[in-house]
Amino acid sequence: MERRKALGLIAATGAATAASFTALPAFGSQTGRTTGAAGRGKATAKGGYTFALDKNVKRTSVRFKNRYGIEVAGDLYIPKNATGKLPALAVSGPFGAVKEQSSGLYANEFARRGYVALAFDPSFTGESGGGVRDVGSPDIYTEDFSAAVDFLGLQKIVDRERIGLQAICGLSGMALTAAAADSRIKAVATAAMYDMSRSMSRGHEDYYTREQRQKVVDHLSRQRWIDAENGTYARLSHEVPFDENGNVAPSNRVLPKTLPADADPITKIFYDYYRTERGYHPRSINSTTAWTGTTPMSFFAFRQMTNIDMLAPRKALLVAGADAHSRYYSEDVHKTAPDTVDLVIVPGADHVDLYDRKDLIPFDTLDEFFTKNLT
Repeated sequence: MERRKALGLIAATGAATAASFTALPAFGSQTGRTTGAAGRGKATAKGGYTFALDKNVKRTSVRFKNRYGIEVAGDLYIPKNATGKLPALAVSGPFGAVKEQSSGLYANEFARRGYVALAFDPSFTGESGGGVRDVGSPDIYTEDFSAAVDFLGLQKIVDRERIGLQAICGLSGMALTAAAADSRIKAVATAAMYDMSRSMSRGHEDYYTREQRQKVVDHLSRQRWIDAENGTYARLSHEVPFDENGNVAPSNRVLPKTLPADADPITKIFYDYYRTERGYHPRSINSTTAWTGTTPMSFFAFRQMTNIDMLAPRKALLVAGADAHSRYYSEDVHKTAPDTVDLVIVPGADHVDLYDRKDLIPFDTLDEFFTKNLT
């Protein structure tokens, strides 16, 4: 099924299935799957993390502020018994996920390989600050990456001339935007990239017509009045779908509470991560609820990667699944800057596989990329 129809299905099923929801298991229990196993299923983890901490890695909860004064919550991963100045990576994403999910898994793996890695919750989400919860901002999220670089560069164990970014899914566009504007970032890699500004303002594969784009703008504008009158912020679809009559059909959930029997393949892969023990977290927007309904307004106004040419001579590496519905985002960025941006296509991988499938995520390739370019 096409992504645009999948979005419509999510909108139609999101609120209707609440009564049949089965509570997920409590966190903190040990389960049978070891970290890095090839198949999907339960992860061995404690404390709400969806992966097991490597025995050779130390994890510390940290806080730092961005230049807007918002406190950003992170987990700092450091190799045990590390000495000297180490290369460092700031890691975040996917869009609507938290540091206990995919970004933490990536940071844990990079720390195992000798990096200092900081997985963080973007502003307004997870444990990070921000008065309005679960509102997305491409500007502030871009700033969060640079603020993470500030923090890393102040650590005695970090070589501030060897700091890079690793982003996943919807934070990837913000990471590339940050790197183009912040030359302290020496290299950036993405996995399962989404350009959220393009996605929200134009739809999947730019399917929105001019009329549909105007309908989305009108919907967001009306919602501003509703929120202002109510003194609250409604939660609605950040990627606004349309029903069969051509009207906007937002939902109050990113994903349905229970998976419909006839769910399309894209809904299934996201559900399999965010709504099962594999990747569920109570602070994850995608696991539990929806974004603040007017979130798309700033993404209409803020185009990402406009200055990608400013990244050179520094390098970027984009990793995409061969079977991913999001693959075109990485391919299109690669076309705009082929001398600066390299592209790796992972055979047999869909979009969500690159969140946690360590048998498919090309960590050796990513490690080689950062080793070469963090100099």
